[in-house]
Amino acid sequence: MACGGWVVFEDEAGQPLTPPRARSWGRKGCTPVVRVRGRDSGRVSMAGLTYYKAGRRSRMFYAVREYRGRKGEPKGKGWRDLRVLLVRAHTQLGGAIVLMWDNLRMHLVEPMRQFIADHADWLTVFQLPSHSPDLNPQEGV
Repeated sequence: MACGGWVVFEDEAGQPLTPPRARSWGRKGCTPVVRVRGRDSGRVSMAGLTYYKAGRRSRMFYAVREYRGRKGEPKGKGWRDLRVLLVRAHTQLGGAIVLMWDNLRMHLVEPMRQFIADHADWLTVFQLPSHSPDLNPQEGV
């Protein structure tokens, strides 16, 4: 790995698009009504990268996928999406990347491991220990 590379943290998240059923406070005599359709309206999946480099301003790069339940539509992000995100980040940053991420299954699949091995000249990956949100600055964001 080249000296002076970018330190990158990667994480994913997903959120249903159906609003939660909840109660709310209203003015006296006016019962608040929250209208929610009964069917599932899909979900949104996100993957984000935060970049740090000494002497430089930190940055964030992300990708979003919306799932509406259409036939043949991917339900969420997969290892191919992460691969594309990493290649785009490398192109945009123009330097070596030291990547830290958790032990999500898509990080550990064989095609992703092969991609990491094939790009060892600019990509170094460290797996965070299981159950270590205190080590990952993106947890809770």
